[in-house]
Amino acid sequence: LTMFLLVLWAESGYGMMTLNSVLLPQVSSGGQGGRAGVQSHLRRRRRSWVWNQFFILEEYVGDEPLYVGKLHSDVDKGDGQVRYILSGEGAKSIFSIDEDTGDIHAIRRLDREQQAYYTLRAQARDRSTNLLVEPESQFIIKVQDINDNEPRFLDGPYTAQVAECSPVGTSVVTVVATDADDPTYGNSARLVYSILQGQTHFSVEPKTGVVRTAVPDLDREVQEHYLLVIQAKDMMGQMGGLSGTTSVTVTITDVNDNPPRFPRKSYQFSLPEAALVSSVVAKIKAVDLDVGPNAEVDYKILDGDGLGTFRILCDPDTQEGLVILHKAVDFEAKSSYTLRVEASNRYVDTRYLSAGPFSDVVMVRLLVENVDEPPVFSASISRMAVSEAAPVGTDLGSVSAHDPDASNSPVRYSIDRQTDLQRYFDIDSSSGVIRTNRRLDRELSVLHNITVVATETLDPSQVGKAVVLVSVADVNDNAPSFAVDYQTFVCENAQPGQVVETVSAVDPDKPENGHQFLFSVSTEAAGNLSFTLRDNNDNTASVLTRRAGFVRRERLLHFLPVVISDGGVPSLSSTNTLTVTVCDCDVHGNHQHCSQGAELPDGLGTSTAVLLTCILLGVVMVTIAMNRRRAEPLLIDDERDIRENIVCYDDEGGGEEDTEAFDMFALRHLNQTQPAGRDAAEPLPPPSLTRNPGPHKDKNRLFQEFIRDRLKEAGLDPTAPPYDSLQTYAFEGRGSATQSLSSLSSLSSLESEQSYEFLREWGPSFRKLADLYGHHEGGGGGVASGV
Repeated sequence: LTMFLLVLWAESGYGMMTLNSVLLPQVSSGGQGGRAGVQSHLRRRRRSWVWNQFFILEEYVGDEPLYVGKLHSDVDKGDGQVRYILSGEGAKSIFSIDEDTGDIHAIRRLDREQQAYYTLRAQARDRSTNLLVEPESQFIIKVQDINDNEPRFLDGPYTAQVAECSPVGTSVVTVVATDADDPTYGNSARLVYSILQGQTHFSVEPKTGVVRTAVPDLDREVQEHYLLVIQAKDMMGQMGGLSGTTSVTVTITDVNDNPPRFPRKSYQFSLPEAALVSSVVAKIKAVDLDVGPNAEVDYKILDGDGLGTFRILCDPDTQEGLVILHKAVDFEAKSSYTLRVEASNRYVDTRYLSAGPFSDVVMVRLLVENVDEPPVFSASISRMAVSEAAPVGTDLGSVSAHDPDASNSPVRYSIDRQTDLQRYFDIDSSSGVIRTNRRLDRELSVLHNITVVATETLDPSQVGKAVVLVSVADVNDNAPSFAVDYQTFVCENAQPGQVVETVSAVDPDKPENGHQFLFSVSTEAAGNLSFTLRDNNDNTASVLTRRAGFVRRERLLHFLPVVISDGGVPSLSSTNTLTVTVCDCDVHGNHQHCSQGAELPDGLGTSTAVLLTCILLGVVMVTIAMNRRRAEPLLIDDERDIRENIVCYDDEGGGEEDTEAFDMFALRHLNQTQPAGRDAAEPLPPPSLTRNPGPHKDKNRLFQEFIRDRLKEAGLDPTAPPYDSLQTYAFEGRGSATQSLSSLSSLSSLESEQSYEFLREWGPSFRKLADLYGHHEGGGGGVASGV
């Protein structure tokens, strides 16, 4: 039968505990017959383990192991046959046991805050057989607490706020301290709170740690921050207890318990009379000891003679009262103003109204300083009207300005010419009368905007300006004319009474009742048998055919003079010629051929064609004038005449020393200057030809013809520059120290003969040269021209 040991603890006094052993029968079951049974009664046999001590103090610092207790079994007769064994938490490392006596010792210092108790198991065995003489028992060794930990404020330091003027006992903050010692044993963890600093204004509850106000008159304006030192002490605050402290920073928050106050009873400021409207002319400030919204102030002008001249606003940044000029001031009219200004809190706390009104009043005096002001016109904008038919010197009206200062300086008038560049108007410098200086034309400008300047004669730096608007009234001074350049066509197969064109008119004038144009045919054309005119009475007229059978080959153009009159007073009229072109039309009336030559492009009217004809005639006249100018003898002075320089020679001459071959006058006047006895039509050959005829005579004649052709083309070309320079040459001459510069002579004779063919590849401009040199044999020659 297996037995279990139920350990029952029985306290027999402080420091002594008996462990009684109770045998419990084990429920057993056998395989025989499957019988099961439970023994319901207990047989009790007393066995006891005895400890002399069951607690051990923490933090033991002695040199010897600390005695904990003693294990003993009543089986032990003291003959050494029983051996005690200890196992469990801390066995052998923290606790040791004497196998013979059962004494237990702590071999290390213990800390209850790290581990408060240890669970161990005890065995008593027979030394000879090593069998248990007692069932194994479990017991606990508790570490007894000592006051070795001071209180700590884990959430400190603290910050808190409380409103000023709060009543006594207002809760501010709760401080909490913790003690690591055993709260269930002794007073080591029983704390008491006290205030070490700040106790004159605050208090703390000893048990709860609630900090409260101690006085009713906390004033933020006197002191805004308080630093408190709170202490927590264990052992219920008794002597020898451990303590810890923390700090609490209390901020006193503001309430609106102070009204705004002006530091002075009155203010005086000066402002120039030229101060601009809406400018700040004075600043005042009411001091409010509160902060934030409680210190926001509103200013208001209660009364005074400047109530409508000035206004006051509050600067949101500085809380200053800004006195602003609302209307312009004039020293000569009023030199001082007085205002009564009130400053009051924007937000008022009704709890503190009993202390007095939350506003203050101050007197503000404003003195106007005299300044030299520019002349002032009686009207800043004047309007005048004049007829465009008014003669020069007509009076339009006058302007008036005066010096507002006490000196009353005389004023001179003038017109700002930047506003009257064409000088249409003039002004009398003394009287200010404005007159016309030129004839006006309403069709050019309906309204003239000029600026009149008034200047003080005593101080020319003082200048006033005014605007004068001159409107020009219309008169009937423009005759009507065709609205557009009409391009009218009529078909050869047109029938009598057919409308070929509807014309309208325009008139730059603007009559009050609108235009009323009258159309008619001039008396000279009243007998026109081809066309007639019908006034439609709506400012248009229709052109109709009076006959049929128009023949384009017989008469291409027909002209119809149309007289247009306006309804003005006096009535003006103009004669406008309508050109009608006869066209060859198809059966549907579509124009096919409308002229003997090339037809005009669409939209090209008669006036445009006339303009083009005039331009063409002008070009022809300019060309003729240029040719006549070239035909006149040029200057004889070779050094000054640099316009046309034509050199023609075919003789090598005597080099640079030979000047006979360069008779510039003879070369320039080949056609004008002829020797006696020669035909005028025959050109004069150059001196080299008369002096040294040779086999090159025919080639030189070709050169002359070529040069004349080019000169003629250049003379008739309107796009060519007015002066030409053309030179021909065959040889460089002899005796030149620089040798020949001709690119043609730089080639060998064989290369020269073969290289002339490339001239044909250069296009039509070099075809003449290619013909001249294409069959040249021997000798070097060339032509160079420049324009």
